[in-house]
Amino acid sequence: MTKSNKFEQVYKITKLDRSLKKKQKPLCIWFTGLSGSGKSTLIDALEIYLYKKNFHTYVLDGDNLRNGLCGDLDFSNDSRDENLRRASEVARLMVDAGLIVLAGFISPSLKQRERIRRLFNKNEFIEVFVSTPLDICEKRDVKGLYEKARIGKIKNFTGVDSEFEVPDKSEITIDTQSSSIDQSMVELIGQLKL
Repeated sequence: MTKSNKFEQVYKITKLDRSLKKKQKPLCIWFTGLSGSGKSTLIDALEIYLYKKNFHTYVLDGDNLRNGLCGDLDFSNDSRDENLRRASEVARLMVDAGLIVLAGFISPSLKQRERIRRLFNKNEFIEVFVSTPLDICEKRDVKGLYEKARIGKIKNFTGVDSEFEVPDKSEITIDTQSSSIDQSMVELIGQLKL
């Protein structure tokens, strides 16, 4: 199918209408960092906090999407790019629906994160870098992934044989090495200003 055969249907109810109905500003909060950095823990705590404050949220989790929408993808560089493309497009649609989306993906490259950022309006995207050193992530390794990567059972594992490029445009950086989850949440909520 050529691009000339693709059209966008415009509907009368807009993102603004949906967000006004929900009484919130739609937003994608994109958490990036190594496996084991604490992304999922922070997202879970943040969603609980927002839920109690009557915000309408949804979590997009890298592991969960790999079990469904992205179940056909492996961990090659091309598949990892496609995984993030699908996830970010879903996040964009959910923001259009008026939701606050909490997305947790390693998203290891600057180029990937910049492409994701460009899908959103400037005031609709916040990148949170969960800055946890590799050695701490490996000590946490609750899934046993680093161990498998170190002995060659997993290829292209970020931090072991695939690079993680430290973000240069993150709006928020959280260091989970030196902070408890409660301290990290206070810092995160303070900076999000929701």
